Amino acid sequence: MNGEFKDHLYEELARVGQALGNGHRLEMLDVLSQGERGVEELAREVRLSVANASQHLQVLHQAHLVRRRRQGVQVRYRLADSRVMRLWILLRDVAAAELPEVAMVVDQEFDEGERMQPVGQAEARRRVAAGDVLLLDVRPRSEYVAGHIGGAISIPLDELEERMPELPPGREILAYCRGPYCAFANQAVRRLRAAGLRASRLELGYPEWLLDGGSVEVGAA
Repeated sequence: MNGEFKDHLYEELARVGQALGNGHRLEMLDVLSQGERGVEELAREVRLSVANASQHLQVLHQAHLVRRRRQGVQVRYRLADSRVMRLWILLRDVAAAELPEVAMVVDQEFDEGERMQPVGQAEARRRVAAGDVLLLDVRPRSEYVAGHIGGAISIPLDELEERMPELPPGREILAYCRGPYCAFANQAVRRLRAAGLRASRLELGYPEWLLDGGSVEVGAA
């Protein structure tokens, strides 16, 4: 194989690796796995100025990891396709498996009590199919509308206390949010259990459920 060809090929492939080599950009991919966002929304999510967020999005766009469209005066971004979502999740999981520093960071944020023995994907699908659980999406409503697990109801975490009487007292509740490092579901389960309801959290989140071929829906319930 021609050496010049290989050099050129691997340089082009490296553009993706270079785009992924920044924590803020990885967080942007994580957020965009939940649905399309405007620049201002993303900037707030990842705690950056709009100017800095725009620069990071430009890098992701040049690597063809995200797509953009104009809506009036606003520019909105989304993942280029499901392969980018898979790439982000694979990178996250490889890092978690191989880097002890990842576990140390997670342990500092979530103590043993907060982990609450989450329900795995296969077991959750079995319970959902059997009608044994009520799925509760505690992400922000915009993310629920962009896409959610089939049959789930939306009660964002900041509305949970007020809307808890809507939940059936005898039904087991399975709460989920963005993924394994999202704290929304842990907080929801603690509040639900404190109110005397049976509740657990889904181990992963909506993106993993989608990629695993689970039933999903788009739009408001």
